[in-house]
Amino acid sequence: QVQLVESGGGLVQAGGSLRLSCAASGLTFSIYTMGWFRQAPGKTREFVATISRSGSSTSYADSVKGRFTVSRDNAKNTMYLQMNSLKPEDTAVYYCAAGFSSTYEAYDSYTQSPGSYDYWGQGTQVTVSS
Repeated sequence: QVQLVESGGGLVQAGGSLRLSCAASGLTFSIYTMGWFRQAPGKTREFVATISRSGSSTSYADSVKGRFTVSRDNAKNTMYLQMNSLKPEDTAVYYCAAGFSSTYEAYDSYTQSPGSYDYWGQGTQVTVSS
């Protein structure tokens, strides 16, 4: 079965960095659009970043643009999220997600919509102290 396993979360001081990983299995990783989402206590899940199947196209939420970088290694079936200049408001559980459609595959595109993703990981906690 499909599994997405996040790792790399933890406690960091404001201004610090973390690198999250999402290891995928049970699917043809290279044809899936991938995304990162997060959910803070008492808030709804929100989009963070997305990357096309080849890795050539990416998109970010305005709140993380310039600080976070999404990437993927299709040979390792793994997606990454490099998070720099972390702020207390980045504190949340971070989830990775995989989505497929023939359109995304054909156009090597991405999506910010959580409803477009088929599979989700269990999440990893990121806590940024002030």
